Amino acid sequence: MARLNLLEETRFEKLPVTVYPDQQIASIKVARRIADLIIAKQKNNEQAILGLATGVTPIKVYAELVRMHKQEGVSFKNVITFNLDEYYPMQPTSAQSYVTFMNDNLFNHIDIDKNNIHIPDGTLAQNDVAQFCLKYEQKITALGGLDLQILGIGRTGHIGFNEPGSAPNSGTRLVTLDDLTRGDAARDFGGKENVPTKAITMGIGTIFKANEIILMAWNEKKAAIVKKAVEDEISGEVPATYLQLSDNVEFVLDEGAASALTRFDTPWLVKDCEWTNDLKKKAVIWLADTLNKPILKLTEDDYNNHGMAQLAVTQGPAYNINIDIFNQAQHTITGWPGGKPNADDSQRPERAVPAVKKVIIFSPHPDDDVISMGGTFIRLVDQGHDVHVAYQTSGNTAVWDDDVLRYMEFAIDFNKSIDESDGKLQSIYSEMREFLARKQPNEVDTTAIRNVKGFIRKTEAISGARFAGLQDDHIHFMALPFYETGKTRKNTVGEEDINLTIQLLQQVKPQQIFAAGDFADPHGTHVVCFNIILEALNRLKKTEAWVKDCWLWLYRGAWHEFATHEIEMAVPLSPQEVIRKRNAIFKHQSQKDRPVFPGEDAREFWVRAEYRNRETARCYDRLGLAEYEAMEAFVRYRF
Repeated sequence: MARLNLLEETRFEKLPVTVYPDQQIASIKVARRIADLIIAKQKNNEQAILGLATGVTPIKVYAELVRMHKQEGVSFKNVITFNLDEYYPMQPTSAQSYVTFMNDNLFNHIDIDKNNIHIPDGTLAQNDVAQFCLKYEQKITALGGLDLQILGIGRTGHIGFNEPGSAPNSGTRLVTLDDLTRGDAARDFGGKENVPTKAITMGIGTIFKANEIILMAWNEKKAAIVKKAVEDEISGEVPATYLQLSDNVEFVLDEGAASALTRFDTPWLVKDCEWTNDLKKKAVIWLADTLNKPILKLTEDDYNNHGMAQLAVTQGPAYNINIDIFNQAQHTITGWPGGKPNADDSQRPERAVPAVKKVIIFSPHPDDDVISMGGTFIRLVDQGHDVHVAYQTSGNTAVWDDDVLRYMEFAIDFNKSIDESDGKLQSIYSEMREFLARKQPNEVDTTAIRNVKGFIRKTEAISGARFAGLQDDHIHFMALPFYETGKTRKNTVGEEDINLTIQLLQQVKPQQIFAAGDFADPHGTHVVCFNIILEALNRLKKTEAWVKDCWLWLYRGAWHEFATHEIEMAVPLSPQEVIRKRNAIFKHQSQKDRPVFPGEDAREFWVRAEYRNRETARCYDRLGLAEYEAMEAFVRYRF
């Protein structure tokens, strides 16, 4: 019976999928399988032929293999490796090369014979690439093929660098990279314009010959493409769907990457459910959106025809369910994000007491506050709350080099205008120009340049916070040390990061905290900054009574909003408030027009924010609720 239930749950899935609670557990499981293969081969005096991948996905797998080597004595002397791909052209000593990646994350820490390592050569003349690729294939074939190939998946659905349009029988070859793939790599190269347009990659046909294939994917950013690869029909537009043809493949996912699969996203379509309130709310809103109906117009037939008959029978009739969910959604809407004084707050998202709250808005970068919750920020100040804003990082990596020179030239001319010596400034300026003229992509700036970039973002943040109504003594610049590497890759969080946060929290003793809740990228600045806040609060709650009365609200950035069923507080914005928010964002001039790190969305931040806020309002409107110009959304985090 259990087997039948599992088959029913996974009936939309066209290949085997294993889901683990998080990527750490999943990575350890995959590493164990690799180690067991190596050990089994050693016992038979055989070589283990491994196909390896690069990128963020396998890093924890490699770290666990290194741990096994150092602590458990797992030897790699019988291992021969073939990497999936390499950028072209690419020097092996470059920080962005996959040679560097593999050495840093695995090969330099184990006892593998360096002669047994094979990585596509990005230094070849283009006329020599085809012959190299043929020999690469022949080496794999001569060894009897790959015993195990590990894969990640790109957001285009590529495996290796087999982009959309790749043939299922393709071999190792030179390919042109998709624009989205290059955009995803832009941060590592200091801008998309520096990302190579080509790569050498194993083909899908080569991958298919492996005795075993494990594709790994972590976090919600990969959820949409994982769903396509696992549940959609086979298509050259999503190369990973070709893996459905293999009898030897398994997808290994964490819960975030699996979240869009039918059995997790809409489980009522595949099984009887335990109808918690959260699941009921999600299902009813999904049904309304699917049928493009207001909640109060859903019928018994709508429930019965869309997998929700069980809900209608056990908790119905349907109209009673509709009323319940409609009221729950309606109660999330409030024009009083700090709580409405002297009001019944039993059906409101925030408490009425105390009427004036101490509030900290934590902003990971110097503009996240106004981009993500600028309307709510302004309203909290207008309604008399004691609002503080804390900019957690300097954001100095996201300023154009040209802006540094422009501000330095202004400072030099200003000094001249007041008859002050500009000799020292002129000297620093000359050094900056000399450095920037020879600066390589992603090269770390000098301390002076990083400082100026930080000053630019600091002055912009001050201007934005003042526009929102804050006094200067309520504007805090934390410059958390983990961020101050001068590189896109940051240091791990240390005690100083946590202690600085504890000190600010102790100073303000807030009843309300707002923090960035973008957790899709597990290595992103937002989630790192949130985890610092959470660690600080968890330490403080053991000794300080005020923490138990502190509520933590999460907001999202300029890219994605919370799903409607997740929203616990929706703050409506009038047309005038949308304009005030826009003007606050405009204070961040270094991020206007074309920011250094725009992501995959080419629109300006203020355009993205307004679209997102208007779309949230439209979502509520489509459910049959009040129609507003725009809305900012929040979810309460119960720590």
